[in-house]
Amino acid sequence: MTIKWWTIMGRAVLICLMAMAAAAPAAATDIAPFKDDLFAHPAVIEESADGAFRRYDYREMRDINGRDEIPERRAKRAYVDLSVNRAARERVIANGAGQVTVNEFGVEAGARFVVIFVHGRDGDRRLGSDDWRFGGNFNRLKNLATRNGGTYYVPSLPDFEAGGQGVIRALFAHSRQVSPQAPIVLACGSMGSALCLAAARDGALASELGGLVLLGGVPDGSLADSAAARARLPIVFGHGENDRVYDWRIQRAVFDRLRSSGGYPARFHLFATGSHGTPIRMIDWRDTLNFVLANGR
Repeated sequence: MTIKWWTIMGRAVLICLMAMAAAAPAAATDIAPFKDDLFAHPAVIEESADGAFRRYDYREMRDINGRDEIPERRAKRAYVDLSVNRAARERVIANGAGQVTVNEFGVEAGARFVVIFVHGRDGDRRLGSDDWRFGGNFNRLKNLATRNGGTYYVPSLPDFEAGGQGVIRALFAHSRQVSPQAPIVLACGSMGSALCLAAARDGALASELGGLVLLGGVPDGSLADSAAARARLPIVFGHGENDRVYDWRIQRAVFDRLRSSGGYPARFHLFATGSHGTPIRMIDWRDTLNFVLANGR
């Protein structure tokens, strides 16, 4: 494998960030605050399933137009901290069928936790690395990983079937090699959730998983019978109430089936009036990571 540094200052900044991580609490379940006042979920307007299902007061005028300098294209500067990109890397990983280039943020090895984001249809690794779109939410995720001794990987997927599954397996193998103790959180948006679901069904991959995050994902009732569900791995669902691609009610049925086993560690975040892309903008990554890491393995 090879590495191309994005800036000549990358290594110096990375050493500084690693020192910050070393000073942080050792538990992977304790993700320190970062811009929480700007990124916390909006007010809860409905709650059920002992608080595991929450419907939030999402409002387009406030949460897009009020948050973005250019609506849906560029967040206001307060939401973004670009210093995290000084230690960003492009890593080339062999995946059995060739090589895949992955954007990598955070520590190179010995991570406390790993997050892998899988884009949806018509996307690539630029989406999960974008500092300005989706209200700066990916910039926050990069910062949360980097500032807390984690590693964040963003691959480009050739498809959402065998080719994409090969990329995910290669990333899992690489993560296990360089950070053998780190729980792996697999987060997938839209059609990319097909790869989250495939990993959940794959016994070998499920044994390496720490948890799943499905944002506007494909509803699949078989998730409740998967290897990941049998291991009671935490799963977080995020969905827009007005999603016209995948109906939230069908995804809620998947959540309810998981919860029917009694105390299953799952959460469902529904954003009132939200569209298909709303969960990617509005998911509170710190809250989500703390939940997954606290309930995973």
